[in-house]
Amino acid sequence: MPRDTLTRDQIVGTAVELLDAEGLEGLNMRALGKRLDSAATAMYWHVKSKDNLVLLATDQVWSGLALPDVDAVGWRAAAAAMAADLYRMFTRHPWLVQVFAAHIAYGEGKARHDDHHLAVYEAAGFSPEQADQAAAAVFTYALGNAAGSAAAASHARRIAKDGAGAEERLRDAMAEAREIAMGYPHLRARLETPAADYAAAPESTFEFGLQALLDGLERQLPR
Repeated sequence: MPRDTLTRDQIVGTAVELLDAEGLEGLNMRALGKRLDSAATAMYWHVKSKDNLVLLATDQVWSGLALPDVDAVGWRAAAAAMAADLYRMFTRHPWLVQVFAAHIAYGEGKARHDDHHLAVYEAAGFSPEQADQAAAAVFTYALGNAAGSAAAASHARRIAKDGAGAEERLRDAMAEAREIAMGYPHLRARLETPAADYAAAPESTFEFGLQALLDGLERQLPR
């Protein structure tokens, strides 16, 4: 595709698809150009650099998050909805977890979301400083819960790329981890549950922890 027929939106949208498939380590201008049937140099014309492309892709995904009407549903329902939306975003696009370890993420879409997130907690009655703390606590909770999905996606890519060798290494590591866990009674009791699988957790773990977190925040509100 010639440079003058490409648009930045096309490039960024295709970058998101590539990141979903290959992770942050799989994004490069050559692979992106191949998907767009264009030269790698044409990518730089529109997006300047790989780092800038990562920011643009991140912000495009962030722009898709919903902003619930706090006046219509109340602060707690709005906070829960935004937290669940963040968690779904991170698990649907596991490379975003990698982005926060390697990049400073910002952009119009993220600013729009973050501003509304703060407004939800201020509507609840928190001071601006407390709203910052509450929003940060919920955000890091969603991000942390998605780390397991990001790790599982990374291992799946490694197995797909390296084949039996990577699968065998994971199997050996899990076997060794199970052997160590046998020496600890609470871990031993869970070895035959779904939570013992790699990067797994009991069903509804996110929802359980989120409600506990919101309960704690609610108790901090001025009476």
